[in-house]
Amino acid sequence: MISRFLPVVLTLGCALASGQAAEKLTLPAPVPAAPKLDSDLAIYYVCLLTKGAFYGVGEKPERMKIQAAQNAYINELATAGKLLVAGPFNDKSEWQGLYIFKCATEAEAKTLALGDPQVRANRLKFELHPWITEKGSIRDPAFSKRK
Repeated sequence: MISRFLPVVLTLGCALASGQAAEKLTLPAPVPAAPKLDSDLAIYYVCLLTKGAFYGVGEKPERMKIQAAQNAYINELATAGKLLVAGPFNDKSEWQGLYIFKCATEAEAKTLALGDPQVRANRLKFELHPWITEKGSIRDPAFSKRK
């Protein structure tokens, strides 16, 4: 009889343990300052969002609540000037979305990524990459600036 319930108990235990681990995240040691660049270059941080362990899990109202919290977080970061670009991918791959952060350090960008409600819920995970480009290159002249 116990052997029938063992897989269920183990699965539940793993799910709870991973949820507790997500709550106990600690930031890594500070990353050294970015290298000196030519005056016409800048470093941005590209954050690739991919499916996390709990992607698509849960009832629709719960998923919608976390999505709304993520949208509010994105707007907060954009208003603060920390998030330059955000959006989902339009295919069915593991890649779910992309952020481009404007931060002083990689550690700051990591803190912003860890603050995403979808990441905190382990529905998404992320990879962070420093990206060097010409200052002012993040633009689309076909669209005017939002007011």
